[in-house]
Amino acid sequence: MDDGFSLDPKLTDSDSAPTLSFQLILPVQLASLTPTTVFIRFRRFFLWVNTMDPSATGDDCKNKFCIDNLIAARKSLKLSLEKSKTLELALEKAGARIGEINQRLPSLEAAVRPIRADKDALAAVGGHINRAVGPAAAVLKVFDAVHGLEKSLLSDPKNDLPGYLSVLKRLEEALRFLGDNCGLAIQWLEDIIEYLEDNRVADGRYLLNLKTSLKGLRELQNDGERIHLDGGLLDAALDQLENEFRRLLTEHSVPLPMSSPSLGEQACIAPSPLPVTVIQKLQAILGRLIANNRLEKCITIYVEVRSSNVRASLKALNLDYLEISVSEFNDVQSIEGYVGQWGKHLEFAVKHLFEAEFKLCNDVFERIGLDVWMGCFAKIAAQAGILAFLQFGKTITESKKEPLKLLKLLDIFASLNKLRLDFNRLFGGAACIEIQNLTRDLIKRVIDGAAEIFWEIFVQVELQRQTPPPQDGSIPKLVCFITEYCNKLLGDEYRPILTQVLVIHQSWKHKKFQEMILVNEVLKIIKAVDLNLETWVKAYGDAMLSYLFAMNSHWHLYKHLKGTKIGELMGDAWLKEHEQYKEYYSTVFLKESWGKLPGHLSREGLILFSGGRATARDLVKKRLKTFNEAFDEMYKKQSDWVISERDLREKTCQLIVQAILPVYRSYMQTYGPLVEQDASSSKYAKYTVQGLEQMLLSLFLPRRERYGSFKGSKINNGVDLRRTASAVV
Repeated sequence: MDDGFSLDPKLTDSDSAPTLSFQLILPVQLASLTPTTVFIRFRRFFLWVNTMDPSATGDDCKNKFCIDNLIAARKSLKLSLEKSKTLELALEKAGARIGEINQRLPSLEAAVRPIRADKDALAAVGGHINRAVGPAAAVLKVFDAVHGLEKSLLSDPKNDLPGYLSVLKRLEEALRFLGDNCGLAIQWLEDIIEYLEDNRVADGRYLLNLKTSLKGLRELQNDGERIHLDGGLLDAALDQLENEFRRLLTEHSVPLPMSSPSLGEQACIAPSPLPVTVIQKLQAILGRLIANNRLEKCITIYVEVRSSNVRASLKALNLDYLEISVSEFNDVQSIEGYVGQWGKHLEFAVKHLFEAEFKLCNDVFERIGLDVWMGCFAKIAAQAGILAFLQFGKTITESKKEPLKLLKLLDIFASLNKLRLDFNRLFGGAACIEIQNLTRDLIKRVIDGAAEIFWEIFVQVELQRQTPPPQDGSIPKLVCFITEYCNKLLGDEYRPILTQVLVIHQSWKHKKFQEMILVNEVLKIIKAVDLNLETWVKAYGDAMLSYLFAMNSHWHLYKHLKGTKIGELMGDAWLKEHEQYKEYYSTVFLKESWGKLPGHLSREGLILFSGGRATARDLVKKRLKTFNEAFDEMYKKQSDWVISERDLREKTCQLIVQAILPVYRSYMQTYGPLVEQDASSSKYAKYTVQGLEQMLLSLFLPRRERYGSFKGSKINNGVDLRRTASAVV
């Protein structure tokens, strides 16, 4: 039967009562049956027993025998089931172990492979391994020592700078050893792998793993292995040193105190602003940083701190004007004061601040080389503000061209020329090429601009000849300006500077400078002014005004040029000539204008006798009326005229008073009572003597000094200046 049981019916010894007996067959395959299969078959067996006919079983004895057999079969079946379960558990455990063994077989195979290798190869492999492991072990030992320095190098170097630098030096030596020997160790390891591979002493997969690891090490070595050898410890230590470098500079960089405005005029040179001990520490730090390619970072820190310190010193000088643009200049006068400040501030900056920085750069970086510390100083000077000073000078040269600008350009040239030796020494190196170029450009602009303005003065004076003279007869602004201007150009302050500028400018044009060229040009200018005056005198339609103008101009030239450089240059005869012209025009002016008024107060026909009083009164009224009309007309016309020089004005007014007042006073004293009794006396006795005098003394005042007409006016005490009893006495 395919279910594992066999039912074999047999006959008993007794033929008459045959009894069916069962022989239970339990084959070996039972062990492979599952509990479910056994249960199903056992159930089918009992169902079969139950279907048997009881009458066919025989007697009781035989029945008992059958039951015993069944019980025995059941026990046997139960035992088989238990063995089957045990075997099943054992098979499950054996399956897991077989999987493990299957996984370990390759490594076991590799482990026993050397046993199958060539005997000579196995004998030599030990020496190869020892030679490869030796350098590798030395590298690992130094690597461990490097990590032992970590605590010291991550501390603050401020506490013990020499000790910190010593430990850092040890780290550098260890890293150099690692850098030199890591490659050797890798080479030995690669050699042993190659030997193992050639002689098939090791497993291929094992060798592949080794090759991959060594390839990674080789790539690290070729790509800056130091970074990976110390885990970034050296870079961290160098960062600490940079911070200490910055701290030392910052704590000892104090802006120069500005105690007074005269600081910029001092000739002393500021001392080195850092103590010697600090400089020595900076140099020690620089040594280690330079050895590790950190010089540029050091220079950046140094320039940042020191240039900031210089700017802080300059800030107290209030240099905002350096940022003014050309468009913000209204005219040269608006920047006149700034140019003077600029010269003093530039001198102070060069002689005190930049001189000190120049010396300090040399002290700190002298061991490195000239190019380094000069380059460092150049960056400090540029960032601290020297370029702003030069740019301001350039802005002045670009401003509107006018004569006053010449003096400002000469001031700039004088300041730069005064600092020429300092500029050559401080900024003469190749590192300061930008400063040199800007300085040369500024000097060229100043010289070209000054020379151009100087040569155009004569032309401008000639062009002014075509303009009309002042309507009030005052001195033309051109005359006032040119006389003062030329005196300045020939003065001790500007003459040597202008001469030097013209010499340089002529040399650029390959022309030889003539010593008298400056003097001759000024002579031409003054003579042009003289010719302008003669032309303007003739341009007036009113002869009296032309006399006043000529008197004004000639007196101004005489007064303001006598005892000056131009006066000496023009000579005493020239000055005397202008004085005589002044006297001449003054006499003509008085004679032809105010000198004619007393003639209206004639006494002819005024002999008083009996019966002629009324006739005399009418004649006095007529003559007073004529005088008043002539006076009013003259006063009205000349009240807008100006005599600029105070001494000339006062003298002219006194001469007018002397020409008119005595005659008027005498006339009023004699004939005034004739008209005072008349109802219309105010029409004829119009002015008091004091009132007339006040009006005459108020003539020819500049507009800013005038205080109004006295006709019909009252002074502060309330007295009417037209007629008082005392005024006629």
